[in-house]
Amino acid sequence: MNRKQFLRYCLAGSAVPFIPASLFAQELPNVLILGDSISIGYTPFVQELMKGKANVYRPVFPDGKPENCAGTTNGVENIDYWLGDTKWDVIHFNFGLHDLKHEDPLTGKATKNPKDPYQANLRAYKKNLKTILERLQQTEAKLIFATTTPVPNKQVSPLREPETVVKYNKAAVKIMKKATVPINDLYALTLQKLSEIQRENNVHFVEAGSRLMAEKVVEEITSFI
Repeated sequence: MNRKQFLRYCLAGSAVPFIPASLFAQELPNVLILGDSISIGYTPFVQELMKGKANVYRPVFPDGKPENCAGTTNGVENIDYWLGDTKWDVIHFNFGLHDLKHEDPLTGKATKNPKDPYQANLRAYKKNLKTILERLQQTEAKLIFATTTPVPNKQVSPLREPETVVKYNKAAVKIMKKATVPINDLYALTLQKLSEIQRENNVHFVEAGSRLMAEKVVEEITSFI
């Protein structure tokens, strides 16, 4: 099966979560990016900056659209699927922004009610993150954990509190340091220029913000390849 045939097969509804690196340049390192919509925003720029230096992938659906890895609960359920059978050299990952949003306990839908529980409370977040980390370590890839980016204010919808991001990041960093996993502090990086690079009352970033993060992600990845 040639490259064109394989891509047509994927678009037709194959269960393959991403294009396997074996289809492309074997001599380049294989890099996997796992994360939520923030990582979806910077992944194309990482791929652009690392063209000819590494094969950079993230989970995608059969139609080619990027998959949001969401919170750690989803991560525990899908990590094997995302890893596939590719030999990864570097895995850059993040979980947190979905874990700390409030959800209706009956419907599971995100809400703006501060009395509703988090998608994964801090205890569950730490347990899930450790499970994901243990699975990633089995790949023997170089791992890089990215801190969760800031929430600008409590007007964002669904509700996320800025101070909760700090708590979850602190817990995640403690876990990663114990496992000697390098930290890519995207929280600190973006916090410095939040008013310039983040959308108003929104956790997402304008293109300049995604490019800024991409440059830092590339810097971290490059140190391992």
